[in-house]
Amino acid sequence: MDDDNVILVKKPFGWTSYQVVGIVKKVLKAKKIGHAGTLDPLASGLLILCCNEKTKAIAHYQNMDKVYVGSFELGKTTPSFDLETEFDHVYDHTAITPAMVHTAAKTLEGKIWQKPPPYAAIKQKGVRAYTSARRGKPMDLPPRLVDVKSFAVTGTHLPRVDFRIRCGKGVYIRSMAHDVGKALGVGAFLHELTRVQIGAYHVRDALTVREIIRSANPNAFYINGWSCV
Repeated sequence: MDDDNVILVKKPFGWTSYQVVGIVKKVLKAKKIGHAGTLDPLASGLLILCCNEKTKAIAHYQNMDKVYVGSFELGKTTPSFDLETEFDHVYDHTAITPAMVHTAAKTLEGKIWQKPPPYAAIKQKGVRAYTSARRGKPMDLPPRLVDVKSFAVTGTHLPRVDFRIRCGKGVYIRSMAHDVGKALGVGAFLHELTRVQIGAYHVRDALTVREIIRSANPNAFYINGWSCV
């Protein structure tokens, strides 16, 4: 790999984006490295890493459209809008039909005002929203104007719903799931999420963290405590 490069990485489920950056930086001995768009620990998929001089181009990649696939589940909610936290409410969803789900998803297409989830990484007065939420003091985050190019329901095995979303910068997919549940009056939480595309870059062309480590050091077994074989 070149020192000044853009690297496509498949972020594993359960890892933070920061952990991926830290390991790749150590393996490649890069002076600077950053990612063009965070993925939550419970999400997987494409991360674009920019090394050294390429870090100047991070904003360029962040502004590209993104494509996500995943699933959400109707009838339950969590404070984090995903499975990071325990269920806080349960609703009867038996009256919901696939047609109703499709209709609700379509209302969330276009330029919409979206309220970030309480467990977002947004800072207020120097404090991350998720830090405050985990202390039992969730912030009242103001809604933001975002652009949802398409919200396609690709499968309805109720209460589970599969989807594919193409969107611009700053869209919270957890909030998309939550808002569908809210529109239907039965609640919902994000069950699974994978980012498959950023601009023209696709996750199928990305390297796993293991592949990056082994390409730099074929004999590596552990880096910072993470198994690499």
